[in-house]
Amino acid sequence: MFLPCFLLFLYGCAGTPAVDSSEDEAIRSANASLGAMNGSSLANSSTGSGSSGNSKPAWVDSPDVVYNRSAFVTGVGSGGSRDLAEKNALAALSSVFRQFLQADQRITTSYQEAVKNGVTAGWTENTLEESAINTSTAMELVGAEIRDIWSDGRNFYAVAVMEIPKTTRLYTQMIRDNQKIIDTLVDIPSSDRNNIASLARFQLAATIAEVNRVFANVLSVIGAAIPDGMKNPEDYRLEVSAIIKTIPVTVTMENDRDGRIRGAFISALSSMGFRTGGTNSRYQLQGRLSFFEVQLPNQRTNKFIRYLIDVDFVDTSTGDILFPYSINGREGHISLPEAEIRALGAAEKKIREDYFDALSTYLYRLIPKK
Repeated sequence: MFLPCFLLFLYGCAGTPAVDSSEDEAIRSANASLGAMNGSSLANSSTGSGSSGNSKPAWVDSPDVVYNRSAFVTGVGSGGSRDLAEKNALAALSSVFRQFLQADQRITTSYQEAVKNGVTAGWTENTLEESAINTSTAMELVGAEIRDIWSDGRNFYAVAVMEIPKTTRLYTQMIRDNQKIIDTLVDIPSSDRNNIASLARFQLAATIAEVNRVFANVLSVIGAAIPDGMKNPEDYRLEVSAIIKTIPVTVTMENDRDGRIRGAFISALSSMGFRTGGTNSRYQLQGRLSFFEVQLPNQRTNKFIRYLIDVDFVDTSTGDILFPYSINGREGHISLPEAEIRALGAAEKKIREDYFDALSTYLYRLIPKK
């Protein structure tokens, strides 16, 4: 599912070209207003002093009269309070970019987690005193600010603006910084790529390339040039698929008399592109199937069996459990053997339906190590 997600990336890394003082102020103001999505005040991002009782400013009805389209993108909002007017103005400004800023929420979540864990900072060549990138899915765009406020005595009106030259410099720099991270992530010899660590690096590279595509869309909307050297995220997705196909996984399952549970896991892994089979693979899916008879009160006719399956995706070279997975359930029948057969079928069905998505999500959000 694709959801509109307005990404706010604030840079503060050593070695990055400095922005002018007005850009610094815009970043500080935006950073102060990250709580907007939870209903907090946006007044911190205001630069206009506001006025009341005077004649209506021209920007209320025609912002282009005051803020020339060649230099500004604007949004006007109104409301019963100053805070609401400012919030609506920023929402109106964001709506100019809305159709160009839609991103898969899984992508933004993955990137946010990498940022919060300091991963993006770790893949730059700069010496950082703090995280290179702070991120939020707030409604504001980088460089957006409230420029003026007016009240007619009943309602408040606010105008939010983005200066096109400033926005061009900020987004261009963010794209270039992200591309440096991508280039470092994918700097792996082909002979060293058939492992989960390389998979994670290319996965993050693809995610950042998707983020850069969103940033480039902002530049396109304001008529600015896209920086040279932007990489296509699909190229990295293809590399991810190629890496998975080089990774063999051994699947073992204790107490799986008919091999049905093991077969369900093999099917899920094969659907993802992994090779299965063998006995000495570096990566192994090690599982155990257990059945337990369950006594239920007031049940004199049916017998019940509970199944429990615990599986670990293990890197045998380190002994690390990369992804633990567990499912359980209960099935009943008038005979105990039939109840067990039903439990086995239910477990097999759940694995075929769930494991593919569960492991895919884990691999997608896997954070690479430097």
